[in-house]
Amino acid sequence: MVSPAVPLFARPHLASVDKDAPSESWIEYLRRRYPTESELDRVLNRRQRNRATSRYTPPTLDTLTTAVTAILSDRLDEPFTVSDGRWLSGGASKLQMAFTLDWVAPGTGRTRTPLVLRMEPAESMVETSRLREFQVIKAFQGMVPVPPVYWLDAQAEHLPYPGLVYGMVAGSTKPSAASVGVSGLGTNLGPQLRGPLAQQMVRHLAAIHTFDFTNADLDAFDRPELGTQSVEWAVNWWSRAWDEDCGEDIPLMRLAAHWLRTNMPPVERLSIVHGDFRTGNYLFTEHDRKVTAILDWELARIGDRHQDLAWIAAPAFGHLAEDGATFLASGLLPTDQLYADYERISGLSVDPQRLHYYRVFNAFSIAVLALGTGYRIAGGAKTHQDITVAWLIGIGSSMLHEIHQLLETGA
Repeated sequence: MVSPAVPLFARPHLASVDKDAPSESWIEYLRRRYPTESELDRVLNRRQRNRATSRYTPPTLDTLTTAVTAILSDRLDEPFTVSDGRWLSGGASKLQMAFTLDWVAPGTGRTRTPLVLRMEPAESMVETSRLREFQVIKAFQGMVPVPPVYWLDAQAEHLPYPGLVYGMVAGSTKPSAASVGVSGLGTNLGPQLRGPLAQQMVRHLAAIHTFDFTNADLDAFDRPELGTQSVEWAVNWWSRAWDEDCGEDIPLMRLAAHWLRTNMPPVERLSIVHGDFRTGNYLFTEHDRKVTAILDWELARIGDRHQDLAWIAAPAFGHLAEDGATFLASGLLPTDQLYADYERISGLSVDPQRLHYYRVFNAFSIAVLALGTGYRIAGGAKTHQDITVAWLIGIGSSMLHEIHQLLETGA
């Protein structure tokens, strides 16, 4: 459904739309049709306007080391050296380089600190804001385990693309004995790790959702009112991404977007939503079975906690227990136990109807990434992870099947 603010005659003729080199009229049409948060609007506009010219060119470690040195030269008064630059593997979204900084740290004196540069490619599997990611991680320092954040190059003044620098944290995203694969997609933690990690992750999720963000420095996040405003912003975000990126019209995606818009549940309590809270996006140390850092906050927003609760229990991120019958949400614990423990720890209720809504919303967003954005950036040579992204496109069909089941059965 086209927003009443955008008359049908204002819509560019679809046959004339070149999504690999979008016109200003197409960009402005999508902005008016799908209004969302200002910082998200900015990064989506930037992506569209750079699409025709900005192909991904693999930077060298020397190039990134020089860029990081330029960032720090603007921010540090004492002499420093950047050394031992090396690539970090994992993830389908951002490019990451580890390095060591020899510097005079505030309150510590001269020290050697292991750090990570997290930077976008020309276009990411999910286009997000490094400023928002920086701010939300900083807001949660001391509240839940997160890597310390240090510096930000939000406008790519020094880096090839926007990026941030954060501290290296000990730990892994999967057991050392696990088979090679994408962490978080059915990762089997095993009985020894499962229980302790599950207890911590439920506690951390409750802490995120009950965090009082009103006085936090989060000016890159628009503050929605109670009701459906935050839901509408989110639906618009993913609907706009679909229209920007999809290579073919899929009627089920249109149906899902319409259903999401006409069934928006009012939010009675606003929370910080992580947006990708699951196994694979936290680090843990095996010897003491301790969660050391919650990662990948790029999708964080202010909204309904049920989005995270539905996400962590999504079929794609879990697997069956050793009995062959019990589904383990995110490979951690049975879904019913997850929600019961969450209610007990957080003091917040879990509403089955809102869970259902966000199951549809989450499946829709994954389908957008797989069948829209993944297709567009892999085909357009926009990412350093083109092979991984092309592989992830295969998830799209299972997401369409999940959307169909959810809409048909209502459960």
